[in-house]
Amino acid sequence: MIKVFFVKHYLKIIGATAGAIGGYLYYYFVGCQSGGCPITSNPYISIVYGALMGYLLFDMFKKKENQADGKN
Repeated sequence: MIKVFFVKHYLKIIGATAGAIGGYLYYYFVGCQSGGCPITSNPYISIVYGALMGYLLFDMFKKKENQADGKN
């Protein structure tokens, strides 16, 4: 059951993981030192934001499933 889930959603999982790593790297190398930047001043928020962006980006590349009723 878990294997089926990972096979079905592997692009989303890879995207979220890559985005989380990218979010942390952005925080570490570019982040805001003053605390005035709401996303980049906190590493946890940067990781979550990066994971969300990675998930959404990689989700665009999924294959379209054929519909049984013949509609596009």
